[in-house]
Amino acid sequence: MDKEKIKKAVRDILEAIGEDPDREGLIDTPDRIARMYEEIYGGINEDPKKHLEIFFQDEKHEELVLVKDIPFYSICEHHLVPFFGKAHVAYIPKGGKLTGLSKLARVVETVARRPQLQERITKIVADALVDVLNPYGVIVVVEAEHMCMTMRGVKKPGSKTITSAVRGIFEKDVAARAEVMSLINCK
Repeated sequence: MDKEKIKKAVRDILEAIGEDPDREGLIDTPDRIARMYEEIYGGINEDPKKHLEIFFQDEKHEELVLVKDIPFYSICEHHLVPFFGKAHVAYIPKGGKLTGLSKLARVVETVARRPQLQERITKIVADALVDVLNPYGVIVVVEAEHMCMTMRGVKKPGSKTITSAVRGIFEKDVAARAEVMSLINCK
């Protein structure tokens, strides 16, 4: 990441909106933004599948695994403003291939840490699990509030966007899909 280029660009933006980048409150802003970008865009060159490489092959568990309410923060690629919410990731292991529960959260975090679309986060997380774990099925549900709809444009705070990706057995087995959705929705 080119932090010097980011600092120059932020300084240019401050000048373009009519601010003085040398005033006391803004003097360190370009550096702060560059460091923040390094953190929030840390997933750009990272493969989310790498987090799924450690799994347990000898477990006999072939029942539902669900990690819900995984918080995430991302940046809308259309407006470069945040969107944030929760991801719910479920899969049914095949052949005892289990991954660590924290690995599911790391996959979500990695995918979210780049300029992004919510729909893409949902798809990439589901596909990563399918590609690495080869489970019987995967469901990923993402619900988020988009600041591009809250603080600008239509200005509808509190509105949520929900996306889902369904793979494997959950595509055809309505009862199995309904079970996961009911568990996601239970408090």
